[in-house]
Amino acid sequence: MRPLRYSINVTLDGCCHHEAGLPPDEESMRYWTEAIAEAGALIYGRVTYEMMEAAWRRPDSGDWPDWMGKMETPFAEAIDAARKYVVSSTLTDTDWNATVIDADLISAIRSLKDEPGERLSVGGVALPSALADLGLIDEYEFVVHPVVAGHGPTLLAGLREHVGLELVDRREFRSGAVALSYRPAAKAR
Repeated sequence: MRPLRYSINVTLDGCCHHEAGLPPDEESMRYWTEAIAEAGALIYGRVTYEMMEAAWRRPDSGDWPDWMGKMETPFAEAIDAARKYVVSSTLTDTDWNATVIDADLISAIRSLKDEPGERLSVGGVALPSALADLGLIDEYEFVVHPVVAGHGPTLLAGLREHVGLELVDRREFRSGAVALSYRPAAKAR
């Protein structure tokens, strides 16, 4: 069974808005590029999917935009090529190497996990909370930035039940950010 990993940047006070943390640097971009490239597929809700597509989809011209430098291009290439699933009841069609999941979420995610291949990766805010409530997340990866945002969407807000986690890996970045990887305590052993 393929594990499902929830990966996200988060501030010290739990804010997970994409602009709340430190600006990306070469080390963090390399880290996230490797994470995307190693995933068998990415799973997003509609809002996150559309945000990622707007930023990282290769333009029809084939040329990356001028704002994208050597640091961002490998990430853009990795996410552009990745297999994607979009959980949405309103989106009917996609064309960025994506398939819409609009039926039974539990069955759809379990089916994806049962397929052979590399781990699945979920990002965003609302969808991961729903998947955590359903007990479908096998790994949690938080890159904690040394910033207090003071406002914005917070990590896993509204969970119905406590999720005990066990630390399985830790990596420190020169910027002061720390990548922490956890598994639910019952799955960590």
